[in-house]
Amino acid sequence: MKRRPSFSLLLLLALVSWTGLARAAEVVVWHGYRASERAALEKVVGAYNTAQTASGTQVKLLAIPSDAFTDKISATLSRGVGPDVFVFPQDRLGGWVEGGGLLEPLDFFLDPSVRQRYVPGTLEAMTYRGSVYALPLNFKAITLIYNKKLLAKPPRTTGELLAMCKASRAGKAEKDRVCLAYPYTDFYYHAALMHAFGGRVFDPGPRVRLDAPENVKSLELLLKWVGQPGLMPAEPSTALVTSLFNEGKAAMVFSGPWFIGEIAPGIDYGLALLPTVDEAGGKPLKPWMTVEGVGISSHSKHKDAAYDFVRYLTGPEGARLMALQGRQNPALAQVYEEPAIASDPVLSAIRAQGEVSLPMPNLPEMTMVWSPATSAMNAVLHRMATPKAALDEAQKAVQKDVAGLRRGARAP
Repeated sequence: MKRRPSFSLLLLLALVSWTGLARAAEVVVWHGYRASERAALEKVVGAYNTAQTASGTQVKLLAIPSDAFTDKISATLSRGVGPDVFVFPQDRLGGWVEGGGLLEPLDFFLDPSVRQRYVPGTLEAMTYRGSVYALPLNFKAITLIYNKKLLAKPPRTTGELLAMCKASRAGKAEKDRVCLAYPYTDFYYHAALMHAFGGRVFDPGPRVRLDAPENVKSLELLLKWVGQPGLMPAEPSTALVTSLFNEGKAAMVFSGPWFIGEIAPGIDYGLALLPTVDEAGGKPLKPWMTVEGVGISSHSKHKDAAYDFVRYLTGPEGARLMALQGRQNPALAQVYEEPAIASDPVLSAIRAQGEVSLPMPNLPEMTMVWSPATSAMNAVLHRMATPKAALDEAQKAVQKDVAGLRRGARAP
């Protein structure tokens, strides 16, 4: 005769079963990647899910069109729904923190070994008001890209750059040929020259300082460069810059890793650090470092499991795949010691430029800078205003918008 299982045994089996279910979690991750970046992320998630078979935790990816990504995050998380984890650019961080606590602070999870493992500046970009809200995944920075057929070696200083360009123009009268091309009317690109002079967008507080005298000096030097015949294009759109380089009509460009995919096959190109600026006392051109981080929704019901995946993605396993297959520059410093990455000319060059860059401000006020700053750049370069007058006007415009933002934040 078979014995029935005792009530206590049934209770124990039910408890074990319930505990296993409680441990299991589906972590939903949103991203805006396409092509090789998406394929690399999918491979990272596949490896992670395989390793999590025992725990039952699984990560599910959802690709969102990049042009709608940040707005969709804002809309869904503010209603308490949406992903557990998402990849986002640093410039949205301050606004999301100030606008309703959409991100879970990660300070509780972080031990010193995690804090110290990233390229300098990248964790800072994911920090707001002293708290870390995401782990850095990758970074980008503008650097010098040159045509080896037209330029034997890259210039180390602006003095060398101007001398090389003058020599390259000797005896040539082609109207559409230039030496250096970059979208210099774009404030994002101009920031490298601004920083060389010690310029900035904000003083501590934060207080807007577009009218800083160092910013004025950087625009005055840019005007001198533009005024030299054959040095730079008159209307430097991104499309024109690409065209000039690919047609062998520009010896060098200032651009980032996104430009590499636009270079025509057959062009032998190299990458090098942006030069130092003689007129700024030998200080280097210092572009903004833009960083993508991986954050956790404050509404996630699986925060521990979510953090475990975030740490994996931004750690050695994830960084290796995102670098070699996704062609990203990982924020994880140790991955650049691996031979396959250390010997990669693009990844190693952007890594070196990252050491000579500044994290772009992640303040909510930064979103109000772009339009007035761009207007100032165009007014100066079309000789409609002096650098000082144009930056004074931009300063007033941003101050007005920032004052409105802060009044709105204080309103009940």
